[in-house]
Amino acid sequence: MKKQPRVKRQPDVKKQPRKLFSRLCQGELQDYVTALTWSPQGDRLAIASAAGEVILVEPSGERRVVWEGQANSQTCSINVLQFSAQGRWLAAARQAGEVYCWDLHQWDLQQPLPTEPLSLTHGDSWIDQLVWHPTQPLFAFGLGRYVQVWDAAAWQVVATLPCELSSALGLAWHPLGNWLAVTNQQEIRLWNGADWDAEPTVLEMASAGVALAVSHRGEFIASGNLDRTLLMWRDGVIDSPWRMQGFSGKVRQLAWSKPLVGSAPLLASASGKDVVLWKKTSQDDAEGWKPRLLELHQGRVEAIAFQPNTLLLASADAEGCIGLWRKDCLLAQRGLRLNPRGFQLWLGILRGAFWPLTGKRENWTIWKAASSGQGFG
Repeated sequence: MKKQPRVKRQPDVKKQPRKLFSRLCQGELQDYVTALTWSPQGDRLAIASAAGEVILVEPSGERRVVWEGQANSQTCSINVLQFSAQGRWLAAARQAGEVYCWDLHQWDLQQPLPTEPLSLTHGDSWIDQLVWHPTQPLFAFGLGRYVQVWDAAAWQVVATLPCELSSALGLAWHPLGNWLAVTNQQEIRLWNGADWDAEPTVLEMASAGVALAVSHRGEFIASGNLDRTLLMWRDGVIDSPWRMQGFSGKVRQLAWSKPLVGSAPLLASASGKDVVLWKKTSQDDAEGWKPRLLELHQGRVEAIAFQPNTLLLASADAEGCIGLWRKDCLLAQRGLRLNPRGFQLWLGILRGAFWPLTGKRENWTIWKAASSGQGFG
């Protein structure tokens, strides 16, 4: 195992406050916001609540109810919500072990809503992990100590994969669909997407994985862990992961850049109040990755995301502070000035710009990113 240096604090970066966001639209749900997903095509946003309702919002701010919820229900909460890679399908999973899937083909806000969604029920199993295949209408979801892969078009099960050590803690597809990564206690299993009956490749680790991320080309796998470590593997090399340590807490968020810097993309990690940017030192794997601490946040970092096809990184914390970074330079920062109590914040990307969404109980607000001249210069 390649042991990496502990994260060290760097000098403060230059801060140049700018106006980043303006309020685009806001609304109210029956209960607090529990999940949201941004369409890969950048043409809509889906939001779900603890009452089980699902709505779609367009960049214009126009919105429509997809699924009616049930106020004060203890089992209707939507835990996970995901668009398929092509944006045709929308899947949602409930706390009561139910999965719903809507076919949004040729659907727009001027037409009647789709009829009843496709659905399946798995008793009282808590479903909080669901991911779509990058090219096919397949989705995988955690089901207790199993993961099931379903074909949305045929509406039939494709594979049932065992998780022997624990329930599935994280799911991620290779960008070409070559394998499905499943994190559980002390291991990551890579299941062959062309032969589900084949024995999986196993990546071993000493702790439970909290965050799982695969680079855009599929050459690196990263796992943020409960024991305050970050492990990275090169695809095809299972015995010698890079091991990073010295974090302030468990590594809860990971994000890969799409462009390369030298021989590899950048990796951003979030742990507690800290965001760390990792750069591969050289083409020689033995030289490892160099960390740079991005110092800004006073609250726990809730979200990090790279702008598509650029090295522009956004980070957001639970107190409403959002920063924009290019490599290790802080370009701009903004506080949304929201009461952090009962408040949640997500970062998403629509049409190339960062759109933060904030939620306080049943209320939600979408903040539109400034123009390129103001916030993305």
